[in-house]
Amino acid sequence: MDLTYTEQEEAFRAELREWLAGVLPTLPPKPDPAHWPGRRAYDTTWQRMLYDAGYAGLHWPADAGGRGATPTQHLIFLEETERAGAPYVGANFVGLLHAGPTIAAEGTAEQRRRWLPPILRGDEVWCQGFSEPDAGSDLAALRTRAVRDGETYVVTGSKIWTSHAEVADWCELLVRTDSDAPRHRGITWLAMPMSAAGVNVRPLRTLAGSSEFAEVFLDEVRVPVANRVGEENDGWRVTMVTLSFERGTAFVGEVIACRRTLREVASSARRNGTWDDQVLRRRIGRLAAEFSVLWRLTQWNVSAAERVLRGGGTGVPGVGGSVFKLRYSHARQELYETAAAVLGADALDAAREWTADRLSSLSYTIAAGTSQIQKNIVAERILGLPKGP
Repeated sequence: MDLTYTEQEEAFRAELREWLAGVLPTLPPKPDPAHWPGRRAYDTTWQRMLYDAGYAGLHWPADAGGRGATPTQHLIFLEETERAGAPYVGANFVGLLHAGPTIAAEGTAEQRRRWLPPILRGDEVWCQGFSEPDAGSDLAALRTRAVRDGETYVVTGSKIWTSHAEVADWCELLVRTDSDAPRHRGITWLAMPMSAAGVNVRPLRTLAGSSEFAEVFLDEVRVPVANRVGEENDGWRVTMVTLSFERGTAFVGEVIACRRTLREVASSARRNGTWDDQVLRRRIGRLAAEFSVLWRLTQWNVSAAERVLRGGGTGVPGVGGSVFKLRYSHARQELYETAAAVLGADALDAAREWTADRLSSLSYTIAAGTSQIQKNIVAERILGLPKGP
């Protein structure tokens, strides 16, 4: 494993820093967090700026519309954009981090031509229709049905925790196409237009007061068979590709943000006198070490993906992403518990960004695969332990 950067990689970093320094001051003010059309416009404008500068889909293959950059260059891109305070992908995250890479890896040439360029340009926004009221961590228990009728699937059911559904153009949708098959073998991955008749979106309000999630109700929605990615009933394997991206480098920018937040917590502790608490200082020191190790683990995962690429593989993130996601979820929660200890009563101020981040951190041991699911993956696929009865 090589954790150092080459001369070419440092040159790429310098080029990126120069571009960010010139373009970030030209961005308009951020919209109200509750104004979703405004947030979509802001996020897609930034995506178009990235596209015009050649940074959109940096690590995507060139034949998928990307720049064909190495995983290490992608890591540098995430590191530098976060450090510069550049906008996050926002409403584009499902398309850019999940659906797009999945289509690039598993889609037909026609599907790649149809969907990848609009994702990279910011013209189309995607949401994820995986979880259901009774199928979250146990995703294979999903019951949304798709019955084939000629060249279309007729879809009926419901989804929940569908991020940005209210502003999305497309949905990466998991459906059950064979009720008699073993539950992992009767699932299919579809691209569903959110404008289709029978799609009803109901926003959900979170503990933090945000509404980025929604319930989606599907009443005999007709989806063309041509929108199926992978073979019928092979959707579980395709889904594992999607989830590997979700658990791979999707949280890299957040690790950098957490390290910055930790420095701010330490500075606040010095200002308000809580730094005199030895127990608190130990917590901050341990968290600093924790996030440093998580950053090194990220580099290790990226290095492993790069070796696979050099060997002719796909570069799809491996199970190391589960190790990272498991520890990161808990470290993030500990970070904001520590921030609350430093802030005291101010930690209850809903207007403070840290307060919202603390509330959102509670979801991290559930979202993108619960900690229990990640432990099972590590136990079975890394340690080689047998499955439970």
